[in-house]
Amino acid sequence: MTTTTSGTEIAQHLLDRVVIRFAGDSGDGMQLVGDRFTELSALFGNDLATLPDYPAEIRAPAGTVAGVSSFQVHISSSDVVTPGDAPNVLVAMNPAALRANLHDLTPGATVIVNVDGFDARDLTKAGYTTDPLEDGTLDAFTVYEVPVTSLTLQATEPLGVKRRDAERSKNFFALGLICWMYTRPTRPLVEWIEGRFASRPTVRDANLAALRAGRNFGETAELFDHPFRIEPASLPPGTYTNINGNTALAWGLIAAAELSGLPLVYASYPITPASDILHELSRRKRFGVRTIQAEDEIAAASIALGAAFSGALAVTGTSGPGLDLKAEMLGLAVSLELPMVVVDVQRAGPSTGMPTKTEQTDLLLALHGRHGEAPLPVVAARSPSHCIDTALEAARIAVRSRTPVILLTDGYLANGTEPWRLPDPSALTPIDVDLTTEENHTDPDGRRVYWPYLRDPATLARSWALPGVPGLQHRIGGIEKQDGTGNISYQPENHERMVRLRRAKIDALGTDPVVASGLELDLQDGADLLVVGWGSTWGAITGAVRRLRDDGHRVAQAHLTRLDPLPLQLVDLLVTHPKVVCAELNLGQLTGVLRDRSLRDVRGIHQVSGLPFTARELARRLAEELDQ
Repeated sequence: MTTTTSGTEIAQHLLDRVVIRFAGDSGDGMQLVGDRFTELSALFGNDLATLPDYPAEIRAPAGTVAGVSSFQVHISSSDVVTPGDAPNVLVAMNPAALRANLHDLTPGATVIVNVDGFDARDLTKAGYTTDPLEDGTLDAFTVYEVPVTSLTLQATEPLGVKRRDAERSKNFFALGLICWMYTRPTRPLVEWIEGRFASRPTVRDANLAALRAGRNFGETAELFDHPFRIEPASLPPGTYTNINGNTALAWGLIAAAELSGLPLVYASYPITPASDILHELSRRKRFGVRTIQAEDEIAAASIALGAAFSGALAVTGTSGPGLDLKAEMLGLAVSLELPMVVVDVQRAGPSTGMPTKTEQTDLLLALHGRHGEAPLPVVAARSPSHCIDTALEAARIAVRSRTPVILLTDGYLANGTEPWRLPDPSALTPIDVDLTTEENHTDPDGRRVYWPYLRDPATLARSWALPGVPGLQHRIGGIEKQDGTGNISYQPENHERMVRLRRAKIDALGTDPVVASGLELDLQDGADLLVVGWGSTWGAITGAVRRLRDDGHRVAQAHLTRLDPLPLQLVDLLVTHPKVVCAELNLGQLTGVLRDRSLRDVRGIHQVSGLPFTARELARRLAEELDQ
């Protein structure tokens, strides 16, 4: 096809989709240009999904494989559910970036290398004994050797920029080249650079010069035959924004506060990859949000529980190591039966593990990681934008059932992005708080008194009265309470009753019409295989199921967004399908739970590499299960 741009006819090759990965040293700005290219593609109207990948080491040596940072984006003119199986295009800024990512490429992929970075010193630091540009390593690929660094220096030389500062702009040269190759509009990017670096005119001008030089190189160099074009996707009409999981979750919490009329209090200790939730909420004070950076994880949980007692929508956020430390305070919250949301953005463990890598290894910790019988609801987001819905649901459950709720996301969802259509605020369902404002029980002498553990017969939630309301004084603390009165009780019969009531209250969510089902189904009559997943595996499982169906297999999908209580329909599905496979990023945590609940031989597909499943690999492993 041809299109007209500025009066010049340019031949363009039309593509349905493309997966591009920017890779370089952690100081090369790959996350920045990946974000900008994603934003441009969203503005253009493509559907998309992203996969940022950060070094696990803090300040790994420059030029080494351990220090490589990458950003993958999948853009398409049709529906996208994953960031792509493998890059169609790899932009490698140095030998380490090439070495770290080459194994992910399939034959025929395009490799754009910054040839200026392939000197003997950098080759050695990357572990190469010969130059991969000359020894046949790249024979299976289409390779473009571009002197990115030197061309950036030429473009910025008239500005009088110091060499070191000029070299930092080479990421924008690469971005300009990719924008030309895939016909991205650059005017929004120019405006962003002008605004972002307005206080540093030298940096601004250098980045703009590098961007233009990269785009001009694409137009004038004889390396490239033509640019490519991916048409806008057919998305439902509305206003869209590009959003990542951490930002989405923060917005969902703000929406929950608005819908409930409660002030939002978020207490957190900085921890990767959850810290951005605190950063985002701290910028939203105009919505009445109160954020507190606590001195440690225990203090953050304590602050949140105190905020819940005082009548706030109380939230604390962390990752796996922090959830360990919050366990005692969660037990107290279960005993007090106060509403609180605990966000766990899972990462690779145990201990410090790999802080920037993703896993689903905290499920059993969320379900059982407290001493005593201390049940609480556990919900999980399935995609970056779904974090908004999950935050709303967690807040609704917490307030409705007077219980702490654990909300699970992970590093992939936290940093991954996708388009999100802004809803009509008037269509959002309010969150009914139902605070107690007067005495609720008549004692034997005919006096009206307040019983803090008097329960709603439908939800089994106890009364919630704010401190300071006259006549509603009541005792709190971790010692067992008497049902109804809230007085301290050591009676065996009462303890048995309270333990069973707390479990029954969680189980009641399974039949509560106000609470989401927690189960998303894509069934197929006569399916030979049911694939079960939870949380962030939704995209890869969905992509794999589609591929299997295209190959003629009959496959059903059930995806959990609530892990406790399990949806009532799930067990029936497990026992009525000939084969059941659970795919998760751990060694079989949900698999074991499903076996226990259904007494079925649920097979497991497990991965703990720190990376999400790809749809291609998952489809292959599911096909093997079908063949057995």
